[in-house]
Amino acid sequence: MKILLIGGTGTISSAITRLLAEKGEDVWLLNRGTQNDGLPENVRVITADINNEAEVSEKIKDMEFDTVCEFIGFVPSQVERDYRLFCGKTKQYIYISSASAYQKPLSDCKITESTPLANPYWQYSRDKIACEEFLMKMYRENGFPITIVRPSHTYCERSVPLGVHGNNGSWQVVKRMLEGKPVIIHGDGTSLWTMTHNSDFAKAFTGLIGNIHAIGEAYHITSDESLTWNQIYKAIADCLGVELKPYYVTSDFLSKTSNYDLLGSLIGDKANSVIFDNSKIKRAVPGYTATVRFDQGISQTIDYIMQHEECRKEDKEFDEWCDKVIASLENAKNSL
Repeated sequence: MKILLIGGTGTISSAITRLLAEKGEDVWLLNRGTQNDGLPENVRVITADINNEAEVSEKIKDMEFDTVCEFIGFVPSQVERDYRLFCGKTKQYIYISSASAYQKPLSDCKITESTPLANPYWQYSRDKIACEEFLMKMYRENGFPITIVRPSHTYCERSVPLGVHGNNGSWQVVKRMLEGKPVIIHGDGTSLWTMTHNSDFAKAFTGLIGNIHAIGEAYHITSDESLTWNQIYKAIADCLGVELKPYYVTSDFLSKTSNYDLLGSLIGDKANSVIFDNSKIKRAVPGYTATVRFDQGISQTIDYIMQHEECRKEDKEFDEWCDKVIASLENAKNSL
């Protein structure tokens, strides 16, 4: 099959690119060419900025695809542009949405694809919902062959997945662990969460490509493993060979005392206990099972970032904010 990935080098899409290449598919990436080092030899690249519609239209004018996969569409105008570019040029258009689009607060912690979409806390999620609504409208009215995929917290070897971190990613939290400093964990660390390794995600995703049963449908793809945030942070500390020193702070307090959009990412996502029912994706892709247990996957991640300096971006501002939050709460406690 001839498959176009818009992006193709991110956390999720890089694993999909590799797996499709291993399967011998005719894989094309459309991106700006800034992160294409290390691509499989049989992957071809259309160098262009997807946001430059005229440029992309010219470069693909004589091309058609079996499947187009959009990994970097965040707002409705971007999927509207894709509709103009690819309507009539592809047999399937797969849009990466987000499991954060599911209803918050949850009425039931067990999530299926029929769980309502509504998130008043996070603009990112509301934009994803709006993108889905536009695409479904185009499917119903014009037969545009869409498939919607909702990832939850998917990680790879390049970054440690966490609940609370700064603008430079998660390294500063890892560094605090290595330095023996307390690490902020939202709530009391007992809410349930799901971490999915990108290699597992890729197995299910590639099973949807060219799948006639996937047209007009939405799926989430996650691991079946449920973890508390305490278990998540403890597994990371164990891989580092250090003692975890958790400092628990309510999600509400964190969301109101930071500049890191924790209202959206915590109250609108990670502070909620969630258990994903993956029955639908397993029916569509028989044999799909996530096999990378978190303690195994995070061990690979820690090994990789400790060997690659470019993955270790310090964030002194976030470090100072953590110290300030902890000191403020300790002072308040001692004043009572």
